[in-house]
Amino acid sequence: MPASVPSDPSLPGSVSDGWLSLAWMPTEFALFDWSSAAIVIGGTLVATVLRSGRADLAATGRALAGLRVRAFSYDHARAQVANAVENLRHDGLYRPGDLPRDDAETAEALDALVTTRSLDALGAVHDAFARRRRMLRNAALRVLQQGAELAPVFGMAGTLVALAQVPQGGYGAGAMAGAVARAVLTTLYGLLLAHLVLMPLARYIERRGKREDEDRERLVHWLSEQLAEAVPHEELTRPVEREAA
Repeated sequence: MPASVPSDPSLPGSVSDGWLSLAWMPTEFALFDWSSAAIVIGGTLVATVLRSGRADLAATGRALAGLRVRAFSYDHARAQVANAVENLRHDGLYRPGDLPRDDAETAEALDALVTTRSLDALGAVHDAFARRRRMLRNAALRVLQQGAELAPVFGMAGTLVALAQVPQGGYGAGAMAGAVARAVLTTLYGLLLAHLVLMPLARYIERRGKREDEDRERLVHWLSEQLAEAVPHEELTRPVEREAA
């Protein structure tokens, strides 16, 4: 047995039955403390809001709300527009019929194609939506990354607050242990909030957005291939009014 480890079970750090005894720890010690969590979470939230613009906060809200919606899928989107594409190939752009409206970007792209009778319009709508998606995604990532940077800072701030609560008249074992426990917890909460919540959430939003960009690019490429023969080549650049159904 190492000489530095006391053998008396009543002493802090004593060894009992081959295991380090935790009997010295205060009974009120727990892995969750409301005041510590409030300092870290509340401080991080307030500071992030104050450092971010209204547009970035709105983009973050939309990004988080979008996680509850089914992710865009190339196969699913292609299946939704397959019948409409087949009708356009068969009847031409002069009689488009009812176009699918399940996805706003795809619907607007097909409307532009039918209206202008130009594949360039299809690509232009796709590019405009893609730029807006990237802009909103980058704004949400900025907010979440700022929060991840601020969370450990408020963990350290909570540590200082906890240590400042040690009684000035003396350093009793219980008071000292409780203050140290709260100080450790606030630091822990800051690290967990940054590296187990905010950063993983930001990376997930980024990966999901990039997959959507890739799938939408594939869909537009497929639509261009399928509808190339339906476009009247002599009217590629002459916009026309779509006939009312």
